Amino acid sequence: MSPIVVTPAAPSQQHAGLRLALLAFAQFIIAVDYNIVYVALPDIGSALNFSPQSLQWVVSAYAVGFGGLLLFGGRAVDRLGQRRIFMIALAVYAASSLVGGLANDSVLLVVARAVQGLGGALLFPATLSLIMTSFAEGPARNKAMGAWGAAGGAGLSAGALLGGVFTQYVGWEWVFFINIPLAAIALIAAPKLLAPDAPRTNSQGSFDIPGAVLATAGSSLLVFGLVSGPEAGWASLRGAGALVLGVVLLLAFLLVEKSTKDPLVPLSMFRNRSLTPSMAVILVYQGALGAAYYLLTTYLQPVLGYSALEAGLAFLPLTVISVVALGQVGPRMIAKYGARLTLFVGMIGTGIGLAAMVAGMTVGGSFWALLPGVAFFGLAGGVTFVTMFVAAGTGVAPEQQGVAAALASTSQQVGGAMGLAALIAVANSTLPTSTAGAAAADIVDGIRLAGVIGGAATVIGAFFALAIKKDAPAPAVESAPSEQTVPVA
Repeated sequence: MSPIVVTPAAPSQQHAGLRLALLAFAQFIIAVDYNIVYVALPDIGSALNFSPQSLQWVVSAYAVGFGGLLLFGGRAVDRLGQRRIFMIALAVYAASSLVGGLANDSVLLVVARAVQGLGGALLFPATLSLIMTSFAEGPARNKAMGAWGAAGGAGLSAGALLGGVFTQYVGWEWVFFINIPLAAIALIAAPKLLAPDAPRTNSQGSFDIPGAVLATAGSSLLVFGLVSGPEAGWASLRGAGALVLGVVLLLAFLLVEKSTKDPLVPLSMFRNRSLTPSMAVILVYQGALGAAYYLLTTYLQPVLGYSALEAGLAFLPLTVISVVALGQVGPRMIAKYGARLTLFVGMIGTGIGLAAMVAGMTVGGSFWALLPGVAFFGLAGGVTFVTMFVAAGTGVAPEQQGVAAALASTSQQVGGAMGLAALIAVANSTLPTSTAGAAAADIVDGIRLAGVIGGAATVIGAFFALAIKKDAPAPAVESAPSEQTVPVA
C-alpha cells in the first residue's frame, strides 16, 4: 500500500467551505429521507392496504437495504473512489424515489424503499469518509462533524414538516418525489467541489467478493429477521429462521476475513478502542431513536387525532433542539470533556428523556405535556449522535475510513431495526386481538411501556461508552477547516 497524494479540487478556503456544505447537504438528504415518511405512514397504509403491523415495512425495508449493504458500500468507497460512489448513490436515491412515489401497491413501495436503502448504504460512508479524509483529526474535523450532524438534525426537522405539508396538501407520494430535486442539486455540485478520485492501481488489492456476498447476505437476513419477527412470529422461518441464517453467514464472513489477504473488513479494526465501543453505543442509541419517532407519531395521530401537518409541526421542537445540540453543544462538550465522558452523559440523558417524553402521554392529553421530555430527549440525543460518530472515526487510517463509517452505520441500522421491532411488539402487546377496535387507552399503555423499556435500555447502553480510550481526542471547535494530504489504499 503506497501513499497517493490527493489534491483537493479547490484549495481555497471558500471552496473548502462549499465542499463541507455539499457533504452536509448529503447528510441532510439522508436525514430527510429517514424522517419524512413517519407522518405519512397512516395515509400510506390506507392508500396501499398495509396492515397495522406490516406498515413498519415502509421504514424497515429501507433499514434492510441500508444495513445489509453498508459494508459493501464502505469498501466500494475505499476501493472505487469517494466521489464516484458519492455520485452513484445520489443517482440511486433519485431513481428509487421516483419509483416509490409512483408505486400503486404495497410490494412495489417496499421494494423501492429497499433500493433507497442501497442508495443510503453507498452515500453515508462516502460522505463520512470524505469528511474524515478532508479535515484533519482534531479541531478542524470536529467542526466539520458538527456541521454534518447539524445538517442531519435539520434534515430530520425538514422531513417531519415536509412530510406533513406534502401528505396533507399534495399527497403522500411527494414524500418520495422531493428526493429527486435534492439529489439533482448535489449531483450537479459534486464534480465541481470534490477532488477527482485517484486512479486505481493493482497495489490497492482485490474487492473481496466472497466477503462482500457473505456480509451483505448475513446483514440483510439479520435485519430482515428482526423486522419480520413481530409480524410473522419469532419461531417462524421469516423470524428465527432468518436470524439464525444471518448469524451463521456473518460467522462465515469472519472466518473468510481472517484468511483473506485483502479482506473487506480488516479484523484488526475491531481492536480500535474507540471504534468498537462506539459501535455498541450506536446499536443501542439508534434502537431508542427509531422507536421514539414511531411512538411519538402513533400518539400524536391515532390518539390525539393530529393531522399529518399538525404532527409534522409537533416534531419541530425536537429536531430544532437536536440541531443546536449537534452543531454547538456536542462539539463543545467533546472539546471540554472528551468523547468518552460526553458519550456516557449523552446516552444517560437520551434514556431519561425518552422515558420522560412517554410519561407525559395520556388519553385526552396534549402535546404541551410532552414538551419537557421532548426537549430533554432532543438535547441529549443530539449530543450523543455527533459524539458517537466522532469517536467511531478516531484513530482509523484514512484508507479505512469508508469501512469504519460503514461499520458504525451498520450498527446504527441493525440497532434501529432491532429497537423498532422489539418496541413495536411491546407497544402492540396491550392491544386487543383486533387492532381495529383498539381503544386510545390501550394504545397509550403500550406506548408508555415501550418508551420506558427503551429508555432503560439506553441508560444501560451508556456504560459501553466507558470502554472508549480515556485519551480520546477532545479538540476545540473554533478552528477553521483545513486541508490535508492523505494516503489512499
